[in-house]
Amino acid sequence: MLLLVWIILFTAVGGIASAAFAGLFLLLPEHVGLRMLPHFVSFATGALIGAALLGLLPEAMEGVGPGGAHAIGAAMVVGLGIFFVIEKLVLCRHAHSQERNDHEHDHGHNHNHDHNGHGHDHGRDGAAGVLVLIGDSVHNALDGILIAAAFLTNIPLGFVTTVAVAAHEIPHRVGDFAILLHAGLSRRRAMFLNMATGLASVLGGIVAYFGLSNARDALPYALALAAAGFLYIAVAGLIPGLHRRADPRTSLAQVVLMGLGVAVIAVAESLTR
Repeated sequence: MLLLVWIILFTAVGGIASAAFAGLFLLLPEHVGLRMLPHFVSFATGALIGAALLGLLPEAMEGVGPGGAHAIGAAMVVGLGIFFVIEKLVLCRHAHSQERNDHEHDHGHNHNHDHNGHGHDHGRDGAAGVLVLIGDSVHNALDGILIAAAFLTNIPLGFVTTVAVAAHEIPHRVGDFAILLHAGLSRRRAMFLNMATGLASVLGGIVAYFGLSNARDALPYALALAAAGFLYIAVAGLIPGLHRRADPRTSLAQVVLMGLGVAVIAVAESLTR
């Protein structure tokens, strides 16, 4: 039962506390927040890579032994495929929305249509806010499952996984705040709803605790899926954005912060063993 308490506590850190920390960006001058955010993304990239390759994957391999290495590799392939499909669905929805925007813009030449267009824009902004909240809830539930799977393997791995989850959640939540504010929500309400979606992380952790406790043999494969997810988020989601700035000074800062993210995970791994 003590393990369940750890899971609830750290899934709350990964889901709710990271949203609260991201909310601090709302208190900063806009130009300061915009300057700091890419640094968090660089650090989060390193933390995700470190957690996947230094924490989750070695534990998964240890759990199945040398004879199960092929199965762990297959689980990672499946995990990468799942995240690819999820991203495709998101991109297709975005492309469809953009095509509709372009179509309405091309035909919006009279006052009445412009007025209706503003109404549609407002409706789309509100729908985007709702979709963000739903998407965040699902995403946080998955994070909770990953954290719980790590804690069920061993407590130190749970700590490391929580650090990686919180690191990538902070810049993600800042972006969500921007969408919610654009949808017309007040800062206080956007903060409340963003933190409320973090409860899904706790729920996911509790469900995983009871589900995986009775299926210990599945734990190494759950860790492999988690490692695949972390790698996909880092390589396909975060790194392309970092490449948009290619000047030497920015590139050096990115490399240093990514290295710092990996180092934090490596040190956490060594101290908690």
